Amino acid sequence: MTLRFVDEAEGRRLNRDYRGKDYATNVLTFAYDSPLTPHASPLSGDIVLCAPVVAREAAAQGKPCEAHYAHLVVHGLLHLQGYDHEDEREATAMEAVESFILRRLGYPDPYALP
Repeated sequence: MTLRFVDEAEGRRLNRDYRGKDYATNVLTFAYDSPLTPHASPLSGDIVLCAPVVAREAAAQGKPCEAHYAHLVVHGLLHLQGYDHEDEREATAMEAVESFILRRLGYPDPYALP
């Protein structure tokens, strides 16, 4: 697994090129699952964090940047394991696992209301 930190220009380019969305997003996950690696480990892939976006979101949400980074790394790791949040049921399940892991790591639940 590779964990990369990028600036806003690269984050925007990656999101545009791979997801068709022309803006920088907080985290992108690229699983190493291809015909060349059909039996890749469940944690094989790249997690790309856009540092300026993460910092802005943490400030806007009134949370420590470290806690937001921890949340997004956990989020990316779950994507590498096949979790998704395309519909409400998937999102609820993924958020519950994220909350559980982050509490175990000593971080607050990112979905708890202030």
